Amino acid sequence: MEERTTRKSSRERLSELVNTLREEILTGKRSVGEYLPSEKTFAAQFNLSNQSVRKGLEVLVAEGLIEKIPRVGTKVVGPPDGAFVTVKLGFHSSVTGEADIHRLLSLFQKENPHIRVQAVPTSSDSYSYISDYLSSGILDVVMMNFKNFQECVENGDEGLLEPMERNPEIYSFLSDAFKVDGRQLVQPFIFSPLILCYNREHFQAANLSEPDSSWQWKDLIEYSSRLAIPNERLGFHCDLYSSNRWPLLLLQTGGKFERHEDGRLKLAGTHMMDALRYCGEMKHSIPSLSEGITTGESELLLAKGKASMIMTSYFYLNYLLGERLSFDIAPVPHFGTPMTMLLNTGFAVNRQSQVKDAAVKLVEFLTSSKAQLFVRQNTYSLPARKSAAEWVGEEKRYLPSRFSLFRETIPGFRYFTDLAISARELSEINQELKMYWAGLETEEVLCSHIEERLTVSSL
Repeated sequence: MEERTTRKSSRERLSELVNTLREEILTGKRSVGEYLPSEKTFAAQFNLSNQSVRKGLEVLVAEGLIEKIPRVGTKVVGPPDGAFVTVKLGFHSSVTGEADIHRLLSLFQKENPHIRVQAVPTSSDSYSYISDYLSSGILDVVMMNFKNFQECVENGDEGLLEPMERNPEIYSFLSDAFKVDGRQLVQPFIFSPLILCYNREHFQAANLSEPDSSWQWKDLIEYSSRLAIPNERLGFHCDLYSSNRWPLLLLQTGGKFERHEDGRLKLAGTHMMDALRYCGEMKHSIPSLSEGITTGESELLLAKGKASMIMTSYFYLNYLLGERLSFDIAPVPHFGTPMTMLLNTGFAVNRQSQVKDAAVKLVEFLTSSKAQLFVRQNTYSLPARKSAAEWVGEEKRYLPSRFSLFRETIPGFRYFTDLAISARELSEINQELKMYWAGLETEEVLCSHIEERLTVSSL
C-alpha cells in the first residue's frame, strides 16, 4: 500500500482508509483470520491520527468485517453473509457471442461470491460514450479496442485509466499497442487479423483450388467471377465501407498519408489517393463487395450458401457456430507482400473507481489461463494469452483445418495507425469514402472535403 501524501481533507483520507479496507476484505484480498497492520501503520499510510484510524476501524467492526482482540490485534472475520461489492463493466455488445462474456462473468462470480458484476453494453464505434462513463465514474472496468484507445490518448484522457502490470503470458504485440510512456493501460483480451473465409464445397464443385497465402487481389476477383451464379450466389462478399476493412488495402500498398506543411492531410495526386481509387474500382468489379451491409450479414450469406467467399475476422466466425457448413479460412489476398489488419480488444480499469481492487481482480480473471482457455474452447475468437490461443486438444465444435494460420501471419499484422493517421482522421475519411465509393462525390470533391474537414485546428 502506497504512502498517501495528497492534500485531501482528513475526512476524505479517513473515508479512503475505510473504503480500501472494506473492499480488500470483501474481495478476499485480506483473508478471514488475517491480522491487520497496527493503527500506527495505517496512520502513517493515510496521514491520519491514531484516533481517526481507530474511528475508521470501528466502522468496519460495526459492519462485522473485523474484530478487535485486546492485547493481540485486529483480525479479519468477514465478510458476513450477503455482503458484496459491485463492479460495473462496460462491454461491447458484440462480445456476447465473440467471447461468451456472460458465461465468463458467471464463472468469475462463482469464484468470487462477494463481487457482483453489472454488465453494461457500450458502443465500440464511439469513444465519447466510454469517455463519459469513465469520467463520471459510471463504469469501473471498460472494454476498449485499439481505435477506442487511440481516441482516448488523442483526447488526453489516458489519465482516466489505471496502469496495470504487464502480463508476460499475453502476446507482446498486443500489449505494446495499449502502452503509453511505458505504462500498460489496457490489458488485451481477444484479438483477430482479417482473414478470408470460404465454402469448401463451392470450390470442389467448381473444380477450383482453395485459396492460399499466394493469392493476390486479382486472383480473388478472378475466382469470384468463376464461383458466382447469377441470381443465386455471390462469388465474394465484404463490407468494404467498414473502417476495419478498407484500410487493409491501403496498408498493403506500403504507403502512408501525406501532409501539407501546416499538418493538414494531403490527398490529391498522392499514392494514397491512387489506392483509394483502386478500392473503388474493386468495388465495381465485384458489385456485391460492399453495399452498406449489417453486422454478420456476410457470414449469414456464407452459411446459407449465398456467398462463396467473405472477408471477415475470427470474431465474426462466431456467427457460423452451429451452422452445417464445411468452411475453411485463408490469409487475405495482397498486392505481393502478405499483410493484414489486426483487431485488438482489451479491458481498462477506471482510475477513479471506488472498487478498484475488485475491478482489477475482474480483469485479471478475464485474462487468466482459465478464462482465456474458455474463450479458445468455446468460441472462434483468439484469446490474447499465447498458451490459450495456441492450445491443441479435443475440440468441442467444428474447427477449420487452417484455424492456426494466424501464427504464421503475425509478422504481417498492421494497425490503421501505420497509415500515419489518427483515430479521428480515420473516422472522418471513412464518412467521406462512403459518398465517394457510392458515386455521390467526385475524386476532386473527396480530396477537398478531407483536406478542409481535417484542418490542424480540428485535429
